[in-house]
Amino acid sequence: MEIFELKCFGVRAGEGNVALVVLGHAGDAAERQAFAAAAAKPACAFVDAGDEEAAFTLDYFYPHTRSPLCLHATLAAARVLLERQPGPLRVRTAMRGQLLTLSMRDGDVFISLSRQQAPSPALPEELPAQLLAQPGLQLASAPAVASVGSPKLLLEVADSATLAALQPDLPAIQAWGQQHGVSGCYAWCRRSDGAFEGRNFNHLEPTLEDAATGVAAGALAVHLGRSLTLYQGAHLGQPCKLQTMLDGDQILIGGAATFAPASQQP
Repeated sequence: MEIFELKCFGVRAGEGNVALVVLGHAGDAAERQAFAAAAAKPACAFVDAGDEEAAFTLDYFYPHTRSPLCLHATLAAARVLLERQPGPLRVRTAMRGQLLTLSMRDGDVFISLSRQQAPSPALPEELPAQLLAQPGLQLASAPAVASVGSPKLLLEVADSATLAALQPDLPAIQAWGQQHGVSGCYAWCRRSDGAFEGRNFNHLEPTLEDAATGVAAGALAVHLGRSLTLYQGAHLGQPCKLQTMLDGDQILIGGAATFAPASQQP
C-alpha cells in the first residue's frame, strides 16, 4: 500500500486543503472508513483499478462518512496519477460512476466534469437566515441549488466581512441537507477585484470547515454560467484559490496540488 499526502488549491507552495491518496488498499468500505477516521485528514481518495472507460476508480472518505465526490481529493489523486502516466486521464467515481478527466496545465491540475442534475427543494424566504443563524439577513441574490456531483445550496451574502462573521446553525444545515439531498450550503460573495470568495458548511464540527471546496466552486460556476476565480480558507490560515473554466458542457476545476514534505513522490 502506498500513501501520499498533498495540499490542494493552496495560494502559495506548502499551503492548501490536505488530502491523502491511498493506492493498493484492498479493504471494504468499513475498513476504509476506519482508515480515514484514524488518519483524521480532511479527505482520503482510495485509488482502485478502473474499467474499459476509465483507467482508475476513486473512492472518497471523510473522517465521518463516505462521499460520492470530493474534488480536492481528486486533485490530489490526479497529481499522483499524472506523475506516473501522462494525461489526459479518465477516472470514475466509486459511488455514482461519474466520469472525470484529469489533466495538467501550466503546473496546475484540472478536473473536467459535467454538470449534474440538482434537487429542486422549496427555498422559503426565511430559510437562509435560519440556516446561517443571522436573523434579518438579506441575501445579495436569490438562493439556488446547483451541482457538479455533490449538490450545494448557494447563498450570496453582501461582502467579505459578512461572510467571515458567519456562525451558522450547523445541525440545522445538516438536517435540511439530509432531508432534501443537498450536501450542505456554500455562502459566497463577490469581491471588488472581480473574483469571488466563499465558505462551505457541511460538518457538525466547526473546526472541520473546508479550506477549499471544489464541488462548491463547480456548482457556483454552473449557477452563474461563467468561469471564475474563487478564494476560500484564509480565515482558517489555509488560503486557497480555485479556478473554474467552462468548456462547452464541461466544467474544469483546478488549482495547485503539491506533495507535503513528509510524502514521497511516486
